[in-house]
Amino acid sequence: MCRGCMSLYQLSKLLYNLNRDVAVKAQFRVDQDGVLAAYRLSDEERRALIESDIGLLYVLGVNGQILMHFAALCGIEWHDYLQQMRDGVKRYGPVRAGIYAMTTAIDEKVAGV
Repeated sequence: MCRGCMSLYQLSKLLYNLNRDVAVKAQFRVDQDGVLAAYRLSDEERRALIESDIGLLYVLGVNGQILMHFAALCGIEWHDYLQQMRDGVKRYGPVRAGIYAMTTAIDEKVAGV
C-alpha cells in the first residue's frame, strides 16, 4: 500500500473513532497530542486536525461523511463546513486521494456538464 494511502487510512480511522467512540472524543478534548500519537499521521495531517482545517482535511482525501462529524465536533456550522471544503480546494489544490480525488483541473468541465 502506498504511503499516502496508509496515511489516509490512519487519518480516516482516527476521525471515525472520534465520531464513534466517546472515550476517544473525551481524550481528544483534553489531550490531542496523546490521541494523535496513536495513529501514523503526517505532519500536515496532524496540523490540519489540531487547527480544525476542514479544507485541508478534505483535500487530503477524508471522506465527507466522516469529515462532517469532525466539523460538528469542532463547532463548525453546516454551511461553513461546505464552504471550508470549497475554500480548501482553492487554497491547497485538487483533492489528492480517496474517493473525491480530482483527476481534472478545478475549472474543467467534464461529461458535457
